[in-house]
Amino acid sequence: MGGREDDERFMREALAEAQLAAAEGEVPIGAVVVYEGRVIARAHNRRELDEDPSAHAEFSAMVAAARALGRWRLVGCTVYVTLEPCCMCAGLMVNARIDRCVYGAADPKGGAVGSLYDLSRDARLNHAFSVTAGVLEDECAGVLRDFFAAARQRAESREVPDDVPVRAGGPVPRAVAPKVLLALDSFKGCASSAQVERWVAEGVRAACPAAQVRMLPVADGGEGTLDAIGAALGGVEVRLNVTGPLGAPVRARYLSGAGEAGDVAVIEMAEAAGIEFSPLTPAAALVATTYGVGELLRDAVQRGARTVYFALGGSATSDGGAGFLQALGARLLYADGKQVAPGLDGLAQLARIDLAPAYELVGNCRLVVLSDVDNPLVGARGAVRTYGPQKGLASDAENEDARAAELVCLDAAMVAYGRALDATRAAVMGERDATEALSGKRFRSVLGVPGAGAAGGMGAALLALGAELVPGGSAVLDLLDFDTHVAWADVVITGEGMVDGQTAHGKAPVAVARRARRIHKPVVALGGGRAVDLDAVFEQGVDLVLPIVRKPMALDEALKPEEAALNLRCAGEEAVRAYLLRDAAR
Repeated sequence: MGGREDDERFMREALAEAQLAAAEGEVPIGAVVVYEGRVIARAHNRRELDEDPSAHAEFSAMVAAARALGRWRLVGCTVYVTLEPCCMCAGLMVNARIDRCVYGAADPKGGAVGSLYDLSRDARLNHAFSVTAGVLEDECAGVLRDFFAAARQRAESREVPDDVPVRAGGPVPRAVAPKVLLALDSFKGCASSAQVERWVAEGVRAACPAAQVRMLPVADGGEGTLDAIGAALGGVEVRLNVTGPLGAPVRARYLSGAGEAGDVAVIEMAEAAGIEFSPLTPAAALVATTYGVGELLRDAVQRGARTVYFALGGSATSDGGAGFLQALGARLLYADGKQVAPGLDGLAQLARIDLAPAYELVGNCRLVVLSDVDNPLVGARGAVRTYGPQKGLASDAENEDARAAELVCLDAAMVAYGRALDATRAAVMGERDATEALSGKRFRSVLGVPGAGAAGGMGAALLALGAELVPGGSAVLDLLDFDTHVAWADVVITGEGMVDGQTAHGKAPVAVARRARRIHKPVVALGGGRAVDLDAVFEQGVDLVLPIVRKPMALDEALKPEEAALNLRCAGEEAVRAYLLRDAAR
């Protein structure tokens, strides 16, 4: 991918920021700054909210980029903005020494890189930069047109008394200008949370042009958590080569420098040890390692991270986090003093563990595990016997009895590993400290702690380092200040790829519904599919579940972006019409 395709991709990121501005009642202009092929800063117009005349999207994004890079010169950077920059912002581009500006819609009344002025190549100034105009111009201009049209309609509706009846061709009452909060998880294998919400928002506005839409991508500790937290806390994506689950290098990313103090990191385990990197055979499942996840944490700590959030969904591993600990310097040894081999297979003859080097590296960090499962490390519900078959363990067994017997044997290795973790915790931290996690919850052994079995036992390794285990969905909502957003809304639209029994057990849509139910806000859940029995989901606060597929189609067709976009637009329209029907029936 390159050239125009890259420009359109990054302009869509700027458009997502513009949508956030519109949801806040600001003129919808968004911007991102790109350095070495990745977004390092993003912002949207906030002049009214901040009461700051300089709070233009591109101005704020450039200031954030300078902080991210640790220098005021933005050499090597490209600024993407949905509307042609004004004199102030173009002047900052000159002073910041940017390489390039890409904008969507021209501004004939105030544009300063080609319309009224052209500060990008004024020979009297001490810097020039290249300009590419008109990228996704229709979409960028359309966002502005829709915003001002809705503003005019709201102004007209405010002139109508509340008791004026609705008549064909008559004035539009305020009741049809609902505040809609979109809080959807990603649709795995199809689209990110931000993409899903953008398409749903189009459907909402098609049904109700005056609707106020606020988009808040959410996650539950699985895929999309990094992006959801990054949207709320800022930070910079770091990409590096790490050890993949089968030993080959993989390119992984994590979030660094987030939070007010810039010392928060977010790691998605699947980036380094995801199931997509493994063929899911018995041989691969036995040697799959979490070493690359440890390499991500080591890099984050070296960059100054003091709080690290771990999203544990989608792993290919069943090594109990052994490779992760080895990457942090821990010594997992056979009786002869040699380091154990990678994977669950290497734990079979484990003699002892020395965690002291790992404690020394991360001892000053707060580690927080975001997980949506409560499985212990071992036993019938443990990491090996519950999730191992999904990753290929014992999948070549002749029958179910043989598979069960093999899994029990492998689970015995995990039991020995858990006991070794307990022993080293006691030795390094002391008997008293070893019974208390940083969260204040006491436990004597990692073997039975709910959540220790997450991600093939990765939860246990993090517990051994003093990590907190928290419900992923709820923790992410806290980080996103969800309660403030839901208080603003009239109706909440949430959803995920499949709404079923698992949804009721800590998944993002139910976490959203629980918060909304506290203050009596209706919740619509969208899903690529739904189970027949959803009583548990409805009991948690979801009022309506809408499958999104608009016509019969095969799964591979439904997963195509163009079909997903149409399905989600239709679903967004149906969701808001259902709310308006409910409101009209009162």
